[in-house]
Amino acid sequence: MMDELELLKKDWKRKEAELPKLSYDDLYGMIWKRSSSIVKWIFIISIIEFALPHLLYLIPSAREGMELYEGLGLKNMMIGITIVQYLIVFYFIYQFYQRYREISALDNAKELMHKIIRTRKTVKNYILFALSMFLFTFLLIAIGIGFSDGDTFIHALNLEDKATEKSIDTIKMIVVGVLIAMGILCTAFLGLIYFLIYGLLLRKLDTNYRELKRLEI
Repeated sequence: MMDELELLKKDWKRKEAELPKLSYDDLYGMIWKRSSSIVKWIFIISIIEFALPHLLYLIPSAREGMELYEGLGLKNMMIGITIVQYLIVFYFIYQFYQRYREISALDNAKELMHKIIRTRKTVKNYILFALSMFLFTFLLIAIGIGFSDGDTFIHALNLEDKATEKSIDTIKMIVVGVLIAMGILCTAFLGLIYFLIYGLLLRKLDTNYRELKRLEI
C-alpha cells in the first residue's frame, strides 16, 4: 500500500513538472482579458435592460396601462421623473462604457485592481438606483390613487361596474395595499434577477481582483 502511494506521489510530481509554467505577464494577461470581457458584458446587459421595457411598450396592453398615469393626474410628474431617470441611466451606461475602455487599455496590475473596484462600485450604485426607481413607481401610483377623488379613481381603474358593490374608500384602500405589496414583491424579484446576472459578473471580477492581489504580493 505504501509503495503504491509513493508511486502515485512520484507520478503526480512528474506530471506537475511537465505542466507549463506561466509567467507573471502570462497570468496578468489572462486576468486582464477576463476582466475586460466581464465589463463588456456589464455594458451590453445594461443597454439590453434599458431597451427591453421600450420594446414591451409596443404591446397594446402595456401601452394602455401607461394611460393610468394620465387618469390619476400623474402624467406631468411622470414625464419629469422619466426624463431624470433617463439621464441617470444614460450616465450609468456611459460609465460602464468608460470602465470597459479603461480596462481594455491597461497594462498595469495595480491600475487594473483599481478599475475593478470602481466598476464594482458603479454596478452596485446602478442596481440600487434601478431598484429604488422600480419601487418608487409603485408607491407613486399608490399615492396617486390614495389622494385621487372618487370619480377620477373609478374612471382611471375602470371600476364603474364595481363601485356600487363596495364603498369607494374601501376599494381605494384595497388597491393601495395591493400596489404596495406588489411593489415590494416585484422589487424583491427584480433584485433577485440582478443578483443572478450582475452578481455573477461581480463575483467573477472579485475572483480576478484576488488573483491580481496574489500576483502583487
